[in-house]
Amino acid sequence: MRDEFRIDLNIVSQLLVDMAEAIRAAMRQATRALLTADRSAAETVIERDAEIDSLYRQVEERVCDLLARQAPVASDLRALITALHVAADLERMGDLADHVAKTAVRRHPSPAVPAELRPVFTEMAGVADRIADKIANVLSKPDADLAAELDRDDDAMDDLHRQLFAVVLADEWPYGVETAIDATLLGRFYERYADHAVNAGRRVVYLVTGETVTD
Repeated sequence: MRDEFRIDLNIVSQLLVDMAEAIRAAMRQATRALLTADRSAAETVIERDAEIDSLYRQVEERVCDLLARQAPVASDLRALITALHVAADLERMGDLADHVAKTAVRRHPSPAVPAELRPVFTEMAGVADRIADKIANVLSKPDADLAAELDRDDDAMDDLHRQLFAVVLADEWPYGVETAIDATLLGRFYERYADHAVNAGRRVVYLVTGETVTD
């Protein structure tokens, strides 16, 4: 029974890694669509969001099945509860990439981001990609130290988010209210993407150490 549990738990872990890799690819492609008005890339992200949702459901189903059949305790129970929470954060990260892609589609054939904001969104996308890569790594091989680094990455994203607001709220902003709203929402999508990654990272720290990380 113990060997069977380990096998099933490894399957859950791999599903989480698959989710992390999928949400990383989704945000990279959504950003490309956003900055280059690539409608095809954006539509691919939107279509593939269902694949991330499917992985999430598979994690839920397998974890619930293991809880019912194995009645795990201690570290085994912690691993399953952690998997549920991490999967929820990853699914939300996939939704946020989907939101970015939908913004690109809505603004097509024009780029959704004006030239003045492209540098900051490029940097935000770089931070998001680094974060998603770390999440995939810590889920593949749980590492509390690497997971803890996500808080610093989130600080970098917050700094970029503030830079974005400074540009949008400046008196010389020339693009009007509608573009300002789009930019504000897009910035929020990237910022929340990082927040959910931090949540997932803290869950991994809890899994490894048994200690809850707080702000």
